[in-house]
Amino acid sequence: MKYQLVNFKFYLQLIQELIYFIKNPKLIIENKKPVKRKILETIGLFIIKMAVSIVIALLVGLLYEPKNITSSNMITRFSPLLYLFVGGVILPTFEEITFRLSLKFNSFYASLSLTTMTYYLLTKVVYRTNLSLVDDSFKNRVFFSVIIGLVSYLILNRNIIKHKALAFWKHNFRYIYYASCILFAWLHIFNFEINTLNVLLLPVLTLPQLFSATIAGYTRIAFGFQYPLIIHMVTNTIFISLTFLPFD
Repeated sequence: MKYQLVNFKFYLQLIQELIYFIKNPKLIIENKKPVKRKILETIGLFIIKMAVSIVIALLVGLLYEPKNITSSNMITRFSPLLYLFVGGVILPTFEEITFRLSLKFNSFYASLSLTTMTYYLLTKVVYRTNLSLVDDSFKNRVFFSVIIGLVSYLILNRNIIKHKALAFWKHNFRYIYYASCILFAWLHIFNFEINTLNVLLLPVLTLPQLFSATIAGYTRIAFGFQYPLIIHMVTNTIFISLTFLPFD
């Protein structure tokens, strides 16, 4: 395993497979690679993701770097360990359920993703607060999200609708994959102050998240849900840990 991770051809193969999938996304059955191979390729994709995302972020930062108000808010509200747990475990799990779980359709996955997406939109758009903040609106956000999830499950679990939805997913997976990537990236605009300049620069500011989403969607389809979840957790944990260091 360790020799593969220092082999240029290994990364070249991963990049070629990733590009092929991005150009022609297909709702494939989880491949039959052994778990060790999936873990190895997940680590390789994580390294590629980190390298490319950092380069993109640095290039964007040379021109414009708005303050991440979400991180600043969490730093002030949480102790370091709690911040690490919420930002490195809870929020990645929430986001992966929202944007990646239902890339492979079934009634439960779709309704669970709708539940978390409803919570996300209620929190950010309606109440304009933080996902992890337990305030006066928290009960309402949870209540309406759960209701949406239960109703959607009851509807999607009916045989006729389930079969039609599954057929729709198979025939339109390309657009579903692209939409999940763009939505994941662009909703990160809420990490910054919502002003005219940030909105105009939305596609540029969220380029690192867009690239991350393409890899996460690919690993979810090719390997399984746990693999992009682990990548997301490790990525967040690394960047949160860096904020504890005594330099900017």
